[in-house]
Amino acid sequence: MEITNRIQEAVASGIKSLYGQEVAAESVQLQETRPEFEGQVTLVVFPYLRMSRKRPEDTAQDVGEYLVREVPDVVARFNVVKGFLNLVIAPAQWIGLLQEINSQEHFGFRPVTPESPLVMIEFSSPNTNKPLHLGHVRNNLLGWALAQVMEANGNRVVKTNIVNDRGIHICKSMLAWLKWGNGETPETSGKKGDHLIGDYYVLFDKHYREEVKELVAQGMDEEQARQEAPLIKEAHEMLVRWEQGDEEVRSLWRRMNEWVYAGFDETYRALGVSFDKIYYESETYLEGKEKVEEGLAKGFFYRREDGSVWADLTKEGLDEKLLLRSDGTSVYMTQDIGTAKLRFQDYPIDKMIYVVGNEQNYHFQVLSILLDKLGFKWGRDLVHFSYGMVELPNGKMKSREGTVVDADDLIQTMIEDASQMSADKVNRLEDITPEEAREIARIVGMGALKYFILKVDARKNMLFNPEESIDFNGNTGPFIQYTYARIRSILRKAQAQGIEIPAELPTTAELSDKEVSLIQHLQGFAQTVRQAGQDYNPSCIANYCYDLVKEYNQFYHDFSVLREEDKQKQVVRLALSEAVSKVVRNGLGLLGIEVPERM
Repeated sequence: MEITNRIQEAVASGIKSLYGQEVAAESVQLQETRPEFEGQVTLVVFPYLRMSRKRPEDTAQDVGEYLVREVPDVVARFNVVKGFLNLVIAPAQWIGLLQEINSQEHFGFRPVTPESPLVMIEFSSPNTNKPLHLGHVRNNLLGWALAQVMEANGNRVVKTNIVNDRGIHICKSMLAWLKWGNGETPETSGKKGDHLIGDYYVLFDKHYREEVKELVAQGMDEEQARQEAPLIKEAHEMLVRWEQGDEEVRSLWRRMNEWVYAGFDETYRALGVSFDKIYYESETYLEGKEKVEEGLAKGFFYRREDGSVWADLTKEGLDEKLLLRSDGTSVYMTQDIGTAKLRFQDYPIDKMIYVVGNEQNYHFQVLSILLDKLGFKWGRDLVHFSYGMVELPNGKMKSREGTVVDADDLIQTMIEDASQMSADKVNRLEDITPEEAREIARIVGMGALKYFILKVDARKNMLFNPEESIDFNGNTGPFIQYTYARIRSILRKAQAQGIEIPAELPTTAELSDKEVSLIQHLQGFAQTVRQAGQDYNPSCIANYCYDLVKEYNQFYHDFSVLREEDKQKQVVRLALSEAVSKVVRNGLGLLGIEVPERM
């Protein structure tokens, strides 16, 4: 049982014994003692004044004396500051807690059972006309981390992806390839398939802008020129043929999408993310149209004179939402409804979480209401995990102009930078092979990228600075990874010297305030995992890990581990180091960040 739980139960017993009043143990308010006072846990006694009918100081004195008398193995001594009772916890309790942390492979995690709630998380959502970019990187890393956090909180998790594989943007790439591709393939070009198709998307836009410019020069206004340009007309004709099932267009579409998916898979592997199920909008939009027609028949929606179908959400304080165009074609909302239908057929979902940027806040507000109207039990309570945009020191990204920050280039750059930055450290390692050096660079580079993105509250816009992210000092992934590797080195040296951490730690060992503070910080990991799940906020895990290693480094600076002559202190410090490394490994693991055993 955690120390706080024991104190809560003891306080509840004390209130009944002292004042004859029943209080629930879980209602007892405990907090960390402020650094200027002695103690580690503080009890707020104000809620019990009406029971004691005494001054705050006297009530705190009563309860403090009761705790020292009745649970001396937990509370060693106390001090009173006004209405606050500061408790000094007995050292044996901290050592027992440390042993408990080390005995659990995944301390702080809740078990997942077949009866656990099923949470589906949608993330990534790429378009098949271009490779993944920096914005997708943030989306994928957030989605993966959120999935790990929800599972650590005892949920069954299904990770899904919805691929936008149809529409005018896809036809633009296809048409450009037909016109200027000369049969080029990923094999003949040496390019990843998603990059190859992305190049043709950019090429289409280049020629399209030239056509618009020429029409404007001939006296046409710009808006009309955009609609009358031969290229855009051809692209629309291709889209109509696709909608009609034209086999020539469909065959080319399937072939080019295959190239893109192979490229996506390579990027996903590099990012360390995967999916349990992938849905495709080309398969869901017809399902959405059926569901909208069903809602129309039930009177949830209405049809206008031009044949378009709308949902009137004015009673919900919103506006009217288009669901089917007058020509019967679907919109994004229709596709999301269709995808929801297929998902609910595939899985008994208890909660649905969409990881999508904050520019879609209104869309998901509407989708929630529509799904609820259509009978999806999780519709009203769906979660839009809304995140901010990623910007670079030199501005935003524009994919049509080819100035996008490509995910693959970014990953490669991060690994190369990590290799250069860590070269002096890695080269000092004994028996380091080139393969191991490359693997360390990969782990550090990806750790830098992931941590820098995930340490920021997802709701905020962020500035990604590659140089700052790879620093081995400060609140960065490499700083945490380096501390982990240092601890593993200490533990290996201890083993080489024949120093083992015993199964039962010596409860009589003396503990410094710094060691107690570290154990207390370790105890807080479980609550941090809970908080991350409740708030859908992986950043609190990232910042917890940073605070923990920062505190460990201060401890390591002030206290010797392997050179400590007192054997009891030595094994407790080794156990403390072991616990810190385990919690760091598990904490970063929730963020999808690996840790190197040597660095």
